[in-house]
Amino acid sequence: MSDMDESGVTGATDKKSSKKIVLFVVVPLLLLIAVGAGVYFSGMLDSEPDKKAEAVNENTSTEVEGPGHYFEIDELIVTLSAGPGQKQSFLKMRINLELKRAADQARIEQVMPRIIDNFQVFLRELRLEELQGSHGLYRVKEELLARVNAAAHPVKVKDVLFKEMLVQ
Repeated sequence: MSDMDESGVTGATDKKSSKKIVLFVVVPLLLLIAVGAGVYFSGMLDSEPDKKAEAVNENTSTEVEGPGHYFEIDELIVTLSAGPGQKQSFLKMRINLELKRAADQARIEQVMPRIIDNFQVFLRELRLEELQGSHGLYRVKEELLARVNAAAHPVKVKDVLFKEMLVQ
């Protein structure tokens, strides 16, 4: 029986030593591999970091724009869509277009009849309820911007600015 006891003790020490090997060798090795992979994929080991920084600066400098050139559109007066039994309403608007460059104004003037037509078609379909609140005005503004950019392509209009909006 003494042989069995010795073999049982030896098996227990083997399990303890294998746990120690896993704990002190394998786990740190896996951690080192994970940290190394993280450093490699984050780009910290890149041999040319200055070139990447220059490329990023070049891209951001072209995206930063100052105030554009403003172009005023003639006053628009449209009849709003009225449902059955509703009183007829009118919308009077004065709008400025914000262009990226002053040179784009010539192209805008060339397509102004198309822009006005696109605006009129959209605005005549609006109901009075759709103009209420900031959400409604924001939707109108975004729709007008999309329509003017479609009509003036390739010129890019930055924004549609309301100077006056009167609903009667």
